[in-house]
Amino acid sequence: MRENGSEAAPGEVGEIVGRGPCLMAGYYKRPDLTEQTVRDGWLHSGDAGYLDEDGYLFLVDRIKDMIVSGGVNVYPKDIEEVIIQHPAVRDVAVFGVADEQWGEVPVASVVPADAGAVSVQELIAWTNERVSAKFQRIQDVVVCAEFPRNVAGKVLKREMREAYEN
Repeated sequence: MRENGSEAAPGEVGEIVGRGPCLMAGYYKRPDLTEQTVRDGWLHSGDAGYLDEDGYLFLVDRIKDMIVSGGVNVYPKDIEEVIIQHPAVRDVAVFGVADEQWGEVPVASVVPADAGAVSVQELIAWTNERVSAKFQRIQDVVVCAEFPRNVAGKVLKREMREAYEN
């Protein structure tokens, strides 16, 4: 779905929304979240995706994780898929940080396979040579022993962004 509520064309990225007889009633004791998520009977997933010409659904990324750099939507997943290919990287999470010129720029947080296996500058150069567009170039790398995660094991990029900016 487009931001204006209309249906996206095949191949066009929009928010994944749905409705049906098994739609959740709402969040437990959180009417505020329910109101944001379920609107006019439609569940707004918070995920960006697209349908191909045959109607198959492809997940792109979380909308709240999307980086807007110079007016261009940058999906962290696209950059993460490049960085994880580096042999010295065990895990990666990309998030946006504020930038005066571009609005936001991508920063990568990595868990190395072995301590000291790759330098920050080497990983920035390696990544930026391989991403498909200039706006996907990372500006910095943070090396971590582990990522903060919620009880379900999901990486908490918001916490990583806050720690980086402070």
